Amino acid sequence: MSALQDWLDRIYLIRSGPEIEMGLERIRPVFDAMNVKPACPVFLVAGTNGKGSVCAYLDSMLRAAGYKTARYTSPHIYRFNERVCVNGMDASDEELVAAFEAVETARAAAGNLALTFFEYTTLAAFHVFAKAQLNVWIIEVGMGGRLDATNILEPDCSVITSIGLDHTEFLGTTRELIAREKAGVLRSNKPAIIAEPDPPQSLRDAVTEKKANALFVGKDFGWLRYEAMPTQWGFWIGAQRRHGLPIPALRGNYQLGNAAAALAALHSLSDTLPVSQGAIRQGLLEVEWPARFQVLPGRPTIVLDVAHNEHAAKALEAALSDMAYFPETFAVFSMLKDKDIAAVVSAVKKRIDHWYIAPLPGARGITLETLEHALLQAGVEDAAIRRFPSVAEAFASVKSAASEADRIVIFGSFLTVAACGESS
Repeated sequence: MSALQDWLDRIYLIRSGPEIEMGLERIRPVFDAMNVKPACPVFLVAGTNGKGSVCAYLDSMLRAAGYKTARYTSPHIYRFNERVCVNGMDASDEELVAAFEAVETARAAAGNLALTFFEYTTLAAFHVFAKAQLNVWIIEVGMGGRLDATNILEPDCSVITSIGLDHTEFLGTTRELIAREKAGVLRSNKPAIIAEPDPPQSLRDAVTEKKANALFVGKDFGWLRYEAMPTQWGFWIGAQRRHGLPIPALRGNYQLGNAAAALAALHSLSDTLPVSQGAIRQGLLEVEWPARFQVLPGRPTIVLDVAHNEHAAKALEAALSDMAYFPETFAVFSMLKDKDIAAVVSAVKKRIDHWYIAPLPGARGITLETLEHALLQAGVEDAAIRRFPSVAEAFASVKSAASEADRIVIFGSFLTVAACGESS
């Protein structure tokens, strides 16, 4: 076992309370003791879906412009190091171990506060970034916004990508309640990019109350497709236009919305972080973000997507429908038990011919029986379902069953993709 894995195991044991607990009262004293407040501009990106993609676009375009960047995202797919990225490179085990040691020293000085896993790892990421002396930090909110650990920072630009029903046990059971939580990332007199096309009134009210300098998609900025030039698109903000942009490397039409949100965020800080048209083009072409409608090379066609809520599943269904014809589509599918499985299945079921299902491990994992019941309740025929003891075994079987002309879609959770992705 590596030193990094030892630390990750240890952090889980430090917290005696719930795995997820909202609030900034625990992290603030440790954050102050660590002296890791950024000395550069900060983008803070919240939302139900799309926030990781927006972070990837910002990171790619800013690096293409020559800036030294930090990018913090979660969860990871294959290795914890993916969460902490400096100049496009995952942090090393040694950097992360040193960061955890720094967090532990500060935690002890603050009275041995029992941080959650996410709070602990967020502070470690900030330590890595502060040591690297970077030009800009790009930070993805973990959950919600108002009480999320990342909101300890003071962003120069906040982005809210979308508002959907997810994490309802923590954020509320309606879009109005969830929007209010995500609006916690807004700051007075600071730019705020609202990329949700149908913002709840609670979000509009929060913009007014906080006096944020908000730009709303469709009203203040947006994007255009050219029928005569399908390989290009356009972006507009106010009276300004950018024409002839290359279609982003990230697949799916919905990614134009994420790219436009990133461009609007860059525009809002253009006096501090100017980015040329050439750097924007390069960043769009070179952006990488695994398992967000990621189509792997080879045959049969394999699509990786971490879609784990209804909003993301609808986007996955639309992206699948835009692909070429496939005789059969196979799904390797599993979800965590605290997600709305029936809503996800209902959103995408018309694109799937065969369902290969398996349980997921851990406290939030689902049993095979519960998963099967959810599919049947959502209208999937029993004959279309095959059951396996693990996701890896489901994937091995589907590879034997699918012909070269078919399509395999692996989705439902980061854990589902992780179990298949490295061997796909």
